[in-house]
Amino acid sequence: MIEKKLNSDFFKKTVKELVLKASFDLDPRVELLLKQAEKKELSANGKIALKIILENIKLARKEKKPICQDTGLAIFFLELGRKLKIDFDLTKVLNQGLREASGQGFLRNSVADPITRKNTMDNTPAIIHLNMTEGNQLKIKLLIKGAGSENQSIVQMLKPGDGIEGIKSAVLEKVKSAGAKACPPIFIGLGIGGDLELSALLAKKALTRPAGTKNKDRILARLEEEILEAVNQLGIGPAGLGGRFTALAVQAEKAPGHIASLALAINLQCWAHRSAEAVL
Repeated sequence: MIEKKLNSDFFKKTVKELVLKASFDLDPRVELLLKQAEKKELSANGKIALKIILENIKLARKEKKPICQDTGLAIFFLELGRKLKIDFDLTKVLNQGLREASGQGFLRNSVADPITRKNTMDNTPAIIHLNMTEGNQLKIKLLIKGAGSENQSIVQMLKPGDGIEGIKSAVLEKVKSAGAKACPPIFIGLGIGGDLELSALLAKKALTRPAGTKNKDRILARLEEEILEAVNQLGIGPAGLGGRFTALAVQAEKAPGHIASLALAINLQCWAHRSAEAVL
């Protein structure tokens, strides 16, 4: 395979475009799930909430304004091909792109030091996960997470004997306790197995899959369906106003873990499931 070189300005420009696109233009797949929910929702209040959400999406796209006032934390998943040559600081340039997008798009400054609470004033630094792969391309996946749903997310160390039923029970309890605070209808990312930090990463990565897609693993796909059905029987509904649609999708990933552990990460994402991706 031919070796390629990545231009730093092109990379920065791409990052900037992805941040603005994710902030203003909701993924059509997410919008479709919301439209389908609005048609099927039986709760009058829930239907009104969904109509307002859909109108908000249209206005954000038309006027190029943030979909939500919580412009979120930028999380990047990068897959870097071994045959792609980079002669610049990838992290530094990525954050420059994020900084420029935040200024151009008038995105609220939402990143602060955890102890002093001093705001960085430009939405940097981003959270960056980098993996090496074969090939000569750089695949970029951006996920924007607001605090409402992220604050309702959790990692639990279940007992191996808890099994699938224990996983279902834990997810239902988490969604129930989150209620309206996660801004439903939500998307649920699950990371099953591995250890504490890997399960959390898997749950986040699950949310980077196209919205509403099932896992290729038949057992996980069935688990996703069963949890979605059970969650939507809770009656929390859109905006917590009651109804059939508390969640729009459940997406799970798994990894082998210690025989004495069953790690479970539950990462909730609000209805404004903002994402974008590119291949360079």
